[in-house]
Amino acid sequence: MAVFIVRRLIISVFTLLAASYLVYVGTALSGDPLQDLYGIQDEGDAQTQMDARRRAMNLDVPVFLRYFLWLGDLLQGDLGQNKFGQSVSGILGPAIWATLQLVIAATVLAIILGVMIGIISALRQYSGFDYTLTFAAFLFYSLPVFWVAVMLKQFGAIEFNDWLREPRIPLPIIVLVALLAGLAWMAIIGGNRERRVSTFAIAAVATGGLLWALSETGWFEDPGLGFVAIVVLALSAALGSTLLIIGFRYRPPVIATLSTAAVGCVFYLFSEPVLEDPSWPVILLLAVIAVGVGLGIGYVVGGLQRRQAMAASALTAFLTGGVIFVDYMLQAYSGYYDIVRGRPVSTIGAATPNFEGSFWESSLDTAGHLILPTLALLLISFAVYTRYTRASMLEVMNQDYVRTARSKGLTERTVVTKHAFRNALIPVTTLMAFDFGAVIGGAVITEGVFGWKGMGQMFIDGLREVDPPPVMAFFLVAGGSVVVFNMLADIAYGYLDPRIRVS
Repeated sequence: MAVFIVRRLIISVFTLLAASYLVYVGTALSGDPLQDLYGIQDEGDAQTQMDARRRAMNLDVPVFLRYFLWLGDLLQGDLGQNKFGQSVSGILGPAIWATLQLVIAATVLAIILGVMIGIISALRQYSGFDYTLTFAAFLFYSLPVFWVAVMLKQFGAIEFNDWLREPRIPLPIIVLVALLAGLAWMAIIGGNRERRVSTFAIAAVATGGLLWALSETGWFEDPGLGFVAIVVLALSAALGSTLLIIGFRYRPPVIATLSTAAVGCVFYLFSEPVLEDPSWPVILLLAVIAVGVGLGIGYVVGGLQRRQAMAASALTAFLTGGVIFVDYMLQAYSGYYDIVRGRPVSTIGAATPNFEGSFWESSLDTAGHLILPTLALLLISFAVYTRYTRASMLEVMNQDYVRTARSKGLTERTVVTKHAFRNALIPVTTLMAFDFGAVIGGAVITEGVFGWKGMGQMFIDGLREVDPPPVMAFFLVAGGSVVVFNMLADIAYGYLDPRIRVS
């Protein structure tokens, strides 16, 4: 393994050097970095500024020598200055943070949802659910991201913010959403005709009743979950985690996850002194403690299935903590709504200018700025992961070892999660590596539409100004990310398929 990593690093270094030379030369020759100074009326002042910029950017030195001057500074830890005298390191830090805020959530959600839906689509091959997801995936993938972003700004922000002034859901919309929810759950659950009809009826009535109750009680004006909803969601997280990891054949894991959910609900009753106005270190510490409590309960209660019980309990604790976090954010909504003057969903920028508020109001502000660009990126990436996962699962499910696992009498859940899914992840892992490596370089179009000052915007500004140092800083981060994540993917192959040896 060590030999493999060293060999890959050496090859990657030479690859990055060659690519960096081409990028530097291409940027330097793409235009005139003095163009913005030609319009100055005072010729003496213009000449002085031109001479200063020529010295600062080494414009009197041939391009290939300029590259080696930049490389020498880089080896000393200096990324240089842009054409306006600003430190590139000072620009790069905030740009990376802004991009990570934007793309990490979208990428992680796209992977989780895309893989889950892709598996269900493969298991429901040629069903109505499969055909619907196939159509939706190709539709989302074919949509231009700039058009999706503009539509989201119009209907997801402007129209939605206007609706929030008098948030009442019309009855026809409630009926339509209820019918769509019934059809979705009917396709997911499947089964014979009676089971599908009953699933449709239950899902439609439950969805319609919930929307009507939320609308009539004015929940959208002063939202919050409350203790009853916390209990229901925590129990749902416990049962879902148990079903996903081990199933309901054994009692101890079920008891462990339910006990973890109960501990989370009890904590919620006494959490106000801690969570009234916390900080991110406190939130992270509570998350670690919650997962630790879940692991402890799984270890004590899990019995012979201790390892699976610990994993399911830890997941339950994490999800329950997430529900409590969302509840506290929603409780701060009314105060935040007044601060932003009735426009909680933002259309531009990463934060409200000069915003001052509590921790929960600041979290709502961040979420309000993130939701639309995240959704724009999510729709496109979700379609890709769905199709790749479906195709990979269909190929694996027809392999001989899967038939052998079924012939042993293993449950379908065990066959899918323990045998098929692990090998189906190999091509998806390749896609994840490229995706993570690429998105760290910034979502150029999305950042432009939503006014997000991230890596992509820094790259575009550098090209527009014919300014190599910011472009090279972008290249180092993006290129280095691609190398690192592809190396991690190669290492993951050996874990996913023991037949693969990285050596």
